[in-house]
Amino acid sequence: MRHAVLLAAAGEGVLTFMDMLVKGASERYPTFEIAFLRFAFGSVFALMLAAALRPGWPTRDGVIYNGTRSVLVVITATSFFFALSRLPLADAIALSFLSPLFMAVLGALLLGETIDRRIGMALAAGFAGMLCIAAGKVGAGGYAGEAWQGVLACIVSAVTYASAIVLLRARAQRDPVAIILLFQSIGPALMLALPAALVWVEPTPADLALFVAVGAIGTIGHYMLALAFARAEAARIAPVHYTTLVWGTLFGYLAFGDVPGLATLIGAALIVAATLATQRSS
Repeated sequence: MRHAVLLAAAGEGVLTFMDMLVKGASERYPTFEIAFLRFAFGSVFALMLAAALRPGWPTRDGVIYNGTRSVLVVITATSFFFALSRLPLADAIALSFLSPLFMAVLGALLLGETIDRRIGMALAAGFAGMLCIAAGKVGAGGYAGEAWQGVLACIVSAVTYASAIVLLRARAQRDPVAIILLFQSIGPALMLALPAALVWVEPTPADLALFVAVGAIGTIGHYMLALAFARAEAARIAPVHYTTLVWGTLFGYLAFGDVPGLATLIGAALIVAATLATQRSS
């Protein structure tokens, strides 16, 4: 259990680093193009992983579940990447913190998982930490015009991300991780090819290398999460998503010079406490 939580936390850090790179690219390229290139190059690395692990052919149920996840992954990625083009990194991450609540609820409704008192308190503490950050930002009056589009996009992303993670949990112990990664890379790339072509902006050589890195990093991060969800229940892993605030604060400061305020520090403390609480044995 402890190893699964640590693996998930590291995976979230890797994916937050990818989000930082995507935010920088969003100033120069359309959302659909960024998402397409992320999954197109991610498909290359997923194919390399499949060639090394030789997972075999997917089952009929595996095709249905993972195909459905591919659709959810497309909605999650495009909506969150769009939000990154409208909001600061820390703001988008803070607003995405509704997803662990959806994960725990959907895990209980669809998978029959148990939400005991300790996990419920951890989720509540993590949610309170998110409120410490988000409430101050919304109340500051800076969320007007296009920024509100980013807020709505974050909410959509949180719902579909939670749904995709619950489906991942449902199949993580049945389907090889390599198969899961193939579907969630190749499927979205195919679905995004036409929308990307309609808004295409020719990437510079440097940015093309950046997108290759984004594809590799995304594949590694999701591989780590898939392994974590194969070893622990969704409700126990869900609060780990709150650690993205810690990662986002670090990367936001290093890349964009954002300095966290008192509310962010208090919220981060609550989030870390909530995550650590899930590592204790029942």
